[in-house]
Amino acid sequence: MIRVLIADDSAFMRRVLSDLYNNQPDFDVVGTAINGKDAIAKVKELQPDLITLDVNMPIMDGLNALAVIMDQNPTPTLMISSLTQKGAAATIRALSLGAVDFISKDGGAISRIDHIADEILTKSRNTVKAKVRRLSKSVASGVGATNNFGSSRSSPPNLPKKPPTIKPTATNNVVVGKKNETGKKLVVIGTSTGGPQALQAVITKLPEDLPCGVTVVQHMPAGFTKHLAERLDTISAVTVKEAENNDIIEPGHVYIAPGNYHMRVVLDGRVRKIAISQEPPVGNHRPAVNVMFDSVAQFGRDIVSVIMTGMGSDGCDGMKNIKKYGGYSIAQNEDTSIVYGMPKAVVDAGLADEVRPLGDIAGAIVEAVKK
Repeated sequence: MIRVLIADDSAFMRRVLSDLYNNQPDFDVVGTAINGKDAIAKVKELQPDLITLDVNMPIMDGLNALAVIMDQNPTPTLMISSLTQKGAAATIRALSLGAVDFISKDGGAISRIDHIADEILTKSRNTVKAKVRRLSKSVASGVGATNNFGSSRSSPPNLPKKPPTIKPTATNNVVVGKKNETGKKLVVIGTSTGGPQALQAVITKLPEDLPCGVTVVQHMPAGFTKHLAERLDTISAVTVKEAENNDIIEPGHVYIAPGNYHMRVVLDGRVRKIAISQEPPVGNHRPAVNVMFDSVAQFGRDIVSVIMTGMGSDGCDGMKNIKKYGGYSIAQNEDTSIVYGMPKAVVDAGLADEVRPLGDIAGAIVEAVKK
């Protein structure tokens, strides 16, 4: 039986969600909370297996409550968020703080949930299986990295100038040594459930002068990946952006596939570019890690591929192609994965050159780029 705590300032939503869960044989609503402060107290008292946490609540909002809960009583948490710009940004922050997944409202308050009831139940059952733990201060706040290749970064000509930003530096950054001579390497990362937190732990440790580009597929709907990229950009030494069609892949830049779009890397003469499309989902995913991995297999030994926390096996078939053409692969280990699904598929298939804890993946990437 999955014991649920519902935290929402709306009495209507508390009732509707309670009815939804209590009508299922495997759920039991053990309590409700009317704001974040109340939620913290109820978590301590009731020790639920799952929390549904509204982002916007009075007295204490969901983000502040989540930070306290994940510090004091780490519990699998499903966020309830609006699809507004503010709601999307708050959701990305919640995922970086340790929330496992989220449900998107169709705007402001939900008047009916029958059209997303199955999604709520499925995500709830998946969320409770996730491995949650207290966050380190670096993951909770974000850290940067200093320049280790000896070169300065400049904005690529095809990207708009952004306001001057003081990029973070850190003393626990990855030490990388001499710049790769060929400049041909490309890092590709695939992740899903738990990915925003994992990406923050990795990307914030990459050095500003990383001599190659990085492309990322994170399973996430439209409207959220832009905020994920913007948040990572503000706390990282590398430049992070939501990918756009025909973006030229530049060293020291990270390109995150936009939600609801597949992303491929294509060769235009001698230049690698981003190509996005809305072809049908692959394995129920758009973007799909397999689509990106398949597109880069052609670059052979230039590829450093990374598979991190996520449910299912997306990326495994693409990793087979990467390995077939001589690419290198790094998988996150079980202990540090929120959900050990996607990395497990790669490891079980014998495709991982390295299996590393999350905290070591940035260093493993840098070492692989130098080879």
